[in-house]
Amino acid sequence: MIYKSCCFTGHRNILEKDYNNIYNLIKNCIENLILEQNVVYFKVGGAIGFDTICSLCILELKKKYSDIKLILILPCKNQHLKWNEKDKELYNIVLENADKIMYVSEEYTKDCMLKRNDKLLENSDYCICYLREKTIRGGTLYTFNRAKDKNIKIYNINDYLKYINFNLLFYFKEEKWKH
Repeated sequence: MIYKSCCFTGHRNILEKDYNNIYNLIKNCIENLILEQNVVYFKVGGAIGFDTICSLCILELKKKYSDIKLILILPCKNQHLKWNEKDKELYNIVLENADKIMYVSEEYTKDCMLKRNDKLLENSDYCICYLREKTIRGGTLYTFNRAKDKNIKIYNINDYLKYINFNLLFYFKEEKWKH
């Protein structure tokens, strides 16, 4: 059997109102890839925000699917130094439970983040991302475009999130009219 891999890319700033929906969408997407596409290797870049959500989701799913692997591909060993205590705590939990950790660079360099993103895409069959509309620059857009160029199948969580938020809005408007 041929096992496949999936990488992740997304924004660091996640709106609190979207967190649970994003987590559940990621979980469903990963579970479908495990069950339907033989994806076993999940590569995450270790940033705050979307990457952390993905890592925690994978760790939860490892309890059910013990064969899956969380592979951290990190830009440098000191990326977390300026993070707040909560983000550092979550980062340490992810580090302690990862199956493999790779560093692109020992120290921060001006291009270590992009090199990390390129490394995430290497040998990936799928990319789960969170790219908001109207994003005009940044690492998530860079990685999204590189994944498209490499013909990697992309699942943009934002596309599904818009649908969920639209349906919730429609539901609440409909409920309002019933009274």
